[in-house]
Amino acid sequence: MPSPRRLRAAIGAAASVVAVIALAACSSGGAGSASQTGSADDEYGLLKPGTLTVATEGTYRPFTFHEEGSGELVGYDVEVAEAVAEELGLKVEFQETQWDAIFAGLEAGRFDVIANQVSINPEREEKYLLSTPYTVSPSVVVVKDGDTSITSFADLAGKTTAQSLTSNFYTLAQEAGANVQSVEGWAQAVALLEQGRVDATVNDELTYLDYVKEHPDAKLAVAAETDPAESAFAFTKQKTALVKAVDEALAKLQADGTLAKIGEKYFGQDVSQ
Repeated sequence: MPSPRRLRAAIGAAASVVAVIALAACSSGGAGSASQTGSADDEYGLLKPGTLTVATEGTYRPFTFHEEGSGELVGYDVEVAEAVAEELGLKVEFQETQWDAIFAGLEAGRFDVIANQVSINPEREEKYLLSTPYTVSPSVVVVKDGDTSITSFADLAGKTTAQSLTSNFYTLAQEAGANVQSVEGWAQAVALLEQGRVDATVNDELTYLDYVKEHPDAKLAVAAETDPAESAFAFTKQKTALVKAVDEALAKLQADGTLAKIGEKYFGQDVSQ
């Protein structure tokens, strides 16, 4: 029969083993639970757990705007962003931001991504991470119907155009030699054009087509266009894992026809390729 001293030592050792096993099990379970519930947030660097925070204008029809009557935020970019978030198993939260402040907000960490027809160009590729494109469309010079003084981008030299100063369209107008009047977006630009206060505005062809569809009496015309340009989601350079996941989601949405369906809804055709 063991001595009382040896018996106490054996019991203590057994208790220690049980405690170690229990602690290991708890640690294992805790780590597994954390990785299951928080891995995407940790990996993607999301601002809010389980939520993709998306910056968009909310005033750029048909890409991002408020539906008459319901006031609901809708549009091509809005629905593509929603589809991507759903594919990633994330909620989506939109933050409406004026275009001229949208990149500053991204850099300040106010949102995870911009979904607002961000044209792919070398300057943006250098400063930001861009997804694979989800829109392909040319830029156009829009003038008042009957104006024959502008038939090419070169004819913008010395003319006055209305542009948002941080847009790709501003760059196109400036490079053509235009005098650029600053505006907040398409709605203000087209109003100035129709009033005869500017000679032209440069914008996306899809925006123009949507406008004349909604305003069939508009006295506007396309004077010139570029080769098709591509638009993508924009991220900061730190969001590499999120960009990879978004690209994979876009590939799936392309393959299963979701992007084509959204394009048909807003433009009558697939505009994603």
